Parts: sequence; structure tokens; C-alpha cells
Amino acid sequence: MYGREQMTVEESVMEDWMIQDKEKLLAQLMDAYGQSLLQLAYSYVGSKEIAEDLTQEIFVKCYQRMDQYQQKSSLKSWLWRIAINHCKDYLRSWHHKNIVVSEEQAKQSSSGEKDIEDQIVQSFEDEQLVNAVLQLPDTYREVIYLYYFEELTIKEISHVTGVNQNTIKTRLKRAKELLKECLEG
Repeated sequence: MYGREQMTVEESVMEDWMIQDKEKLLAQLMDAYGQSLLQLAYSYVGSKEIAEDLTQEIFVKCYQRMDQYQQKSSLKSWLWRIAINHCKDYLRSWHHKNIVVSEEQAKQSSSGEKDIEDQIVQSFEDEQLVNAVLQLPDTYREVIYLYYFEELTIKEISHVTGVNQNTIKTRLKRAKELLKECLEG
């Protein structure tokens, strides 16, 4: 161990991967990526409680699929792919559609209570920008989140989403245009 620099999260996780310590591996992944995955899930659903549930489900899927990771991409990319697919599956689900209808009815019947969204939005510097991002269609919101908040490269976003790099660039450009329109108008 002498002379060795501190291991990165990825190296540490891969070491545990090799010795098949799934519980320790999962704990490391949760510590390293839990908050980022929560924010990613929130960017899809706009609800703190649902985002927390989705994040837990994502880690359960990760645990169940650990033996499927083939190290062809970074561990983070693999985890993000699981997360994005899970969030998209949730948005397509019947359960989500029922919750959206129930929430809309509750908002109409309740008086101006402070949104739970405000609690999670505090972690972002500009609430107006976050709200504008949340108004974007999923395809644009996804690339904005991954590029600016997770600081993934175009190539990494392409790999995580399974979408061509040129399409990612186009979506990013269009998303920025939509944000500009929203923030100026």
C-alpha cells in the first residue's frame, strides 16, 4: 500500500466487485452516487417522495444486476443507464398516471401550501432555472441534467442513453434554446 494514491470510488468498488462483496459494494455505490441519483430521479418526476422511492428501487435493481456488469463502460455510466431506464419506465407506468391525476386534484382543492418541491430545489443555486428545466420535455431535461448537473460528456451521455452523439448535441442545443425562451419570456 505504500506509495499508492487514495483509490477512486470506481477502483474501490471494482475491488469489492472482484471479491464478490455485494453488500459492501452496494453501500459504496449508495454513498458515492445516492444524492446524484436522487436528483436525477427528481428531474424526471418532480416529487421528492417519489424520487426517493425510485432511487431505492434503482439501487435494488443495481444489486440484483451486479453480475451483469461487464466493465465495458464506467460503473457510473452503467448505474445511470439503470436509473434513466427505471425513471422512464415509471413515467410510462399506470401507477404514475394515477398519482399525477390525484396530485392535480389535491392542488386544486388545497390552498397555497408551500410545495414540497421547494425543499429539494434549495440545493440548486437558481430556483427559476430549475423550474424551467423541470418544464422541459423529458428528452431535453435528461440531456441538460446529465451534461450540466452530472457533468457527463456528450460521449458519456450518448452511451448512457443509447442515443447517437449528434442527436445528443441537437437535443442539448434545443434544450438551451427552450430554457432561454422560458427564462426571458
